[in-house]
Formats: sequence, structure tokens, C-alpha cells
Amino acid sequence: MRWFKSTLAYDGTAYHGWQSQDGQPTIQQAFETGIFKVTNEKVRATASGRTDAGVHAAGQVVGFCVATDLSAATFRRALQANTPHDIYVLKLEEVRAGFHAIRDARFKRYRYLIQDANHHEVLARHCVWQVPCHLNIGAMQQGALILRGTHDFRCFEASGSPRKSTVRTISRLTVEWIDRDEFPRIVLQITADGFLYNMVRNIVGSLVEVGREAVAVSWLHEVLESRDRKKAGPTAPPHGLTLMEVDYEPGVLLDPTNHVPS
Repeated sequence: MRWFKSTLAYDGTAYHGWQSQDGQPTIQQAFETGIFKVTNEKVRATASGRTDAGVHAAGQVVGFCVATDLSAATFRRALQANTPHDIYVLKLEEVRAGFHAIRDARFKRYRYLIQDANHHEVLARHCVWQVPCHLNIGAMQQGALILRGTHDFRCFEASGSPRKSTVRTISRLTVEWIDRDEFPRIVLQITADGFLYNMVRNIVGSLVEVGREAVAVSWLHEVLESRDRKKAGPTAPPHGLTLMEVDYEPGVLLDPTNHVPS
């Protein structure tokens, strides 16, 4: 058996998230079907994170093992030819045995897009949260500073996926305003060593509360200290969220010149 690490980009609009569900189209189901068409093997692929319905990816990482004599380059092209048009196999790399897309990850980076003007970009409606009111970017940036660092983020964890520890370290959380083709948008970037269920969307929803000046910036201190999900802001819609990058130690990759298939 050979182990592979695949990097995927996808538009999550038509899917009910990553994880396979009976009677619903999912990214996992589509990707595993592609593997079956190429290798005639049923495999279980593990993603670095179970993105929700409507969430997108520019750098989702998926691990799986399969018996094949195809080179990684040929295998990638064959997989791409057998997956839907809204899923793209960016890379396929051979990795050491036992590679785990979740446990071996060092950090993940997400991006969230918001438009807060009345002049919304209709063609971006599936990837941008279009908020009908003006947001105070400066206040949101101050709020982002409060949330950086190592904290117990239990207040931003949605129910349904409990973890042994709710302590995480956010190494980067930025809020920037950009003007793209006369359609201004707010870009939030967040990098951490791990995320709780819906943590990013709950943080975004809370920062938007600060941005629309419904609460003071200092309110975020109170939310963190409370460790109570009910104290935080609403959950931002899924379609503004994109998983951008997942980082791993270089040692997970095999040197193909030294590899002999088992």
C-alpha cells in the first residue's frame, strides 16, 4: 500500500460539506468516487478539517492509502479527470506510511470575506457575506488583537463536536479593507494551531458585532473570560469562509527516487 497527501481546492456551494452523508452530495464522497474510478479500490480519505456545507477550500489537505503503480503525477491527472468540475486536485504527493491529515498538521489558515456596502457584488454572492450596514474596520482590528495568542476558546465552539481541550493558539488574525474592481470587501485572515467546531465563523460573527458597533471592543475580553458560547456573537454564514492552507513538517513527504512500492 502507498500513502498519499492530496491538496484540493473546491467550491463548496453545491455540497453538504466534506463528510459523507447518506443521500447528500459531499466533497468526500465525490473525491473517494474519483479514487475508485481510477484504482477500482474503495478507500477512506481523511481531510484536515470537516468543512461545513457551503464552505470553500483553496488548500484542503486529504490523506489516503491505496495500492497503485501509477506515479503521483499520473495519479493526480487521473483523479482530476474523474472528479466534478467544482473540485480541483492541486497536488498529489506520496508521503510516509501512517500520515494523518489532522494529527500531523502544524497549523491551518482560513480566510473570510465580507462586503459591508449597499453596493454588493452579485457575482460574489456565493463566497462573500454581504452585510447591509457599514462596519467599523478600526474597531474590528482592535478586537482581533484581543483574540490573538493562546486562550481557551470554548466561547467560540459550537455544540456537537466536543474536544478534550478548548485551548488554542491564534498566531495571526488580521482584518483588512481592500478595493477590488470598485467592490470593496473586508478580508479576515486567521491562522492557528487548531480550530474548534465553527470557531472561525463564531469569531467572525463576534467581530462583526464589534464592527457594527453593537458592542464595545472590550466586550471580547468578557466573552473570552466567560467561556460561554451564549455570550459570543452569532455564527457567520458558511459561504464567506475558505480554508486556505494547511501546513505540515517537510518530513512527511517521501523521496520518490528512494521509494519501492510494497
